[in-house]
Amino acid sequence: MTEGGARRSIDDVELRSLVPQVIRVLVRRGADFASAEDAVQEALVRALRTWPTSPPDEPRAWLVTVAWRVHLDTVRAERARGDREERVEIEPPPGEVSGSDDSLRLHFLCAHPDLTPSSAVALTLRAVGGLTTRQIAEAYLVPEATMAQRISRAKRTVAEAGLERLGDLRTVMRVLYLVFNEGYSGDVDLAAEAIRLTRQLTEVVGDDDDQRPEVHGLLALMLLHHARRATRTRVDGSIVPLAEQDRARWDHDLIAEGVVVLQAALGRDRLGEDQAQAAIAAPHADATAVGGNAWVQIVEWYDELLAITDTPIVRLNRAVAVGQADGPDAGLAALAGVPEGTARRAAVAAHLHERRGEFGLAARLYVQAAQEATNAAERDHQTRQAARVNQLLRE
Repeated sequence: MTEGGARRSIDDVELRSLVPQVIRVLVRRGADFASAEDAVQEALVRALRTWPTSPPDEPRAWLVTVAWRVHLDTVRAERARGDREERVEIEPPPGEVSGSDDSLRLHFLCAHPDLTPSSAVALTLRAVGGLTTRQIAEAYLVPEATMAQRISRAKRTVAEAGLERLGDLRTVMRVLYLVFNEGYSGDVDLAAEAIRLTRQLTEVVGDDDDQRPEVHGLLALMLLHHARRATRTRVDGSIVPLAEQDRARWDHDLIAEGVVVLQAALGRDRLGEDQAQAAIAAPHADATAVGGNAWVQIVEWYDELLAITDTPIVRLNRAVAVGQADGPDAGLAALAGVPEGTARRAAVAAHLHERRGEFGLAARLYVQAAQEATNAAERDHQTRQAARVNQLLRE
């Protein structure tokens, strides 16, 4: 009971934050992961039905009690049918069951190596994020029944595979970044949800874990990208290039936080891929104008990133930075090291040739980039670029 005798209401975000905590309690008490998740979802249904008129004094304790009873009822019913033996005979006493090991274990369960990326994402949003199946389905634009089957298969896979082979921290981080990249759809802001879950992860990874700086690097990367979200597309969904974005509309509080988180991570002197990516994003976000971007510094960070992960897409993005730092000729020389067929290679080549004044070639490359685009927004953007350059040819 709160001060004055009034019971405090609980909002949706706070309720969802309790889900992984309650699942961890049930798993610690002997429930398998799939059964624990089912029991907690049933407890949530009952909570939504009763809490509006009769909110509990201790929401988490209420959920633990109800979910555990649901689990016991299920186990006893299955025992009666002869499907399996009851694992737990008595209800353990209530109490605090928490800690970083439990939280990390739940993340690792959802990133089990036998799960596909899409299944790991769905299970993470359900078990760790506390989203409903309907919310996840709407976010991914699939029928609720389809998502329910995906989540059920994921839980069954985890239960059948056992707990000897859990996902690792790198896999957990990759899953969270997949969630982040989905952005916003339905009534769930998946980018904000990914940031929330990554914040949670930073709180439970131990100081002595070699990956701790990388977890903070991932959080910094998300914050710096998310800060520009409101200006990256127009009302009609078309792409707004960085040079044309209204920087006054960027979320400068998120930028400041991202820079602080990144600096702390870099201070641990254990550079990883996500830290390097965040270090590349930071000068973009911190500069007050396009010309103020520290392109030479960005190229240096790309060199660091190449030493960690030498991929065509990293080389492609480095070519863009080299072109900004040292001119289009240098950019094209760097682009020569990027394999043909690499996504967006034609778009980068078009931009560099346009800067050299080779408008005919640039227009043809923009058309090629539009044909190779993997989504409607990118295809529309490259088509507009081709039309703009063709107009320059006619002038």
